[in-house]
Amino acid sequence: MPVKNIRLLLFCLISFWVSAQETPADSTFVNIKDYSSDFVFDMKYATEDNFLKAQVYDCAECYLRLKTVKALVKANIKFLKMGYKIKLFDCYRPLSVQKKMWKIVSNPEYVADPAKGSIHNRGGAIDITLVDADGVELDMGTPFDFFGREAAHDYEGFSASVLKNRKRLKKIMLKCGFKSFDSEWWHYNLKGSNKDPLSDFKWDCP
Repeated sequence: MPVKNIRLLLFCLISFWVSAQETPADSTFVNIKDYSSDFVFDMKYATEDNFLKAQVYDCAECYLRLKTVKALVKANIKFLKMGYKIKLFDCYRPLSVQKKMWKIVSNPEYVADPAKGSIHNRGGAIDITLVDADGVELDMGTPFDFFGREAAHDYEGFSASVLKNRKRLKKIMLKCGFKSFDSEWWHYNLKGSNKDPLSDFKWDCP
């Protein structure tokens, strides 16, 4: 093989190796802001505006495993074409934060027991809604973290527009690789994420 071709081959191999080193694995925790600027954020647990009435995150950031981010960006692109955006309420939750929440509300109906953990602690769950072009949340019938019967996907006692909003959100999320959570219209898990290990990875606050 001519020297020129060998050099070209070596250059291609080195470039491929460098690229592979720079690309994080799908299981890596990443900040979703590094992959898209098209999301709206209202990270409830970084404030006291939540059912716990307590701030349990030091700062408002949305970290997830890369595979979850990829699927969520794909879903948001579909919503953008429809004139909507995903608004995020909660993302990955360190196990230490889960323990903090459990101390405040030690009831498995409202907070997952940290001994078992949740998909949030595995980086595969998100709590979301949709906003329109003006940033106004679509009417989903109940607020986020409403724990009554009305929050369930199969509850039919709302207006046609509310039911349509919920179905719109669910349809796209299911198409993009997520599973819905029966009792909470806002909660979605990436398929297969229940097999990922629990994590206590913590991000640095700005």
